Amino acid sequence: MGKIIQVDGNNWEQEVANSETPVLVDFWAPWCGPCKMIGPVVETLAVENEDHIKVAKLNVDENKELAVQYGVRGIPTLAFFKGGNEVARIVGAQGKEQIQEAINKVLE
Repeated sequence: MGKIIQVDGNNWEQEVANSETPVLVDFWAPWCGPCKMIGPVVETLAVENEDHIKVAKLNVDENKELAVQYGVRGIPTLAFFKGGNEVARIVGAQGKEQIQEAINKVLE
């Protein structure tokens, strides 16, 4: 792992809902300044946690149905899924430490 997967309506079930590994989904949009700020942080965390989690990005402009289905009202939203269910969420740009803490809690 370690690389970030792009998810959409076509591969959501396979990559997130049916994943045996916990998944961090970054709901973002190309025009979103805070999304651009945390992008490199998410990439770093994907590499540092590659043995434990899968990291995916979902463009909310191209996948409005999924964003609505999961109640994403603000971006960036980092949603953590385990066994196909959302177990944690961070809304807004956060620092690396806060995101890592959330990853650690999901992995407990």
